[in-house]
Amino acid sequence: MDQHSPILLFDSGVGGLTVLGELRALLPQAPVIYAADMAGLPYGAKSEAEVAARVAGLLGRMAERYQPRLICIACNTASTIALGMVRDVLETPIVGTVPAIKPAAAMTQTGVIGLLGTEATVRQGYVDDLERQFARECTLLRFGANNLVALGEAKLRGEEVDIDDVARAASGLVLQDHGERLDTVILACTHFPLLEAELREAFGAGVGFVHGAGGIARRIASLTEGQSFARSAPDFAVTTGDLDDFKRLAPAFAGLGIEDLRPF
Repeated sequence: MDQHSPILLFDSGVGGLTVLGELRALLPQAPVIYAADMAGLPYGAKSEAEVAARVAGLLGRMAERYQPRLICIACNTASTIALGMVRDVLETPIVGTVPAIKPAAAMTQTGVIGLLGTEATVRQGYVDDLERQFARECTLLRFGANNLVALGEAKLRGEEVDIDDVARAASGLVLQDHGERLDTVILACTHFPLLEAELREAFGAGVGFVHGAGGIARRIASLTEGQSFARSAPDFAVTTGDLDDFKRLAPAFAGLGIEDLRPF
């Protein structure tokens, strides 16, 4: 393994920065390329076929161009839909992002847990499988809150986010049967932890939150254990969308050690 070979973090937008933050804490020496498919955002409103084709196509081109040692799909929607396909077509090790149903089931005291994700994520059979495997004794409420993606991106750009907008976007979770007993919420989109403070205020003190960023970083560290890391150049981020708009997020990237933003 070339010591300069990067880890590629891929997301539909910049929610994957929550994963990058955890990865920096574990592997500060690892070279990283962050790839944001801003031209394809939001994935949550797309069909499964659209997401699968787009993710597989982009990651194939990125793997060829950047020769990463490992690819992390830091996006629940892309992972639950396209992870198997990408693993079939690429030789590069792939780490996906899946809803943290197992730790949520261990945390709950009331037995009612909520899955807050995009519309595309919450309807996937992959989620059904996780529920059967880890939350059989629980009641799992699901809600697709696509609007939270845009609110998370806006917060990263330094825009003021209204707590009432966050509460409205997520309210469908507690308005379901058994919603009054909800005590644990899974943030099943990497954008959503960006709004955890607002979500905590919206849901109240009796509700805890869990997401998978830390576990994903630990999985990457495990798969790269024993490998050598060295940077031949500073880390950078690429976008499929408008570069000027992407550069509005420069302060968020700079806070995580990335100051070079480029078009893909």
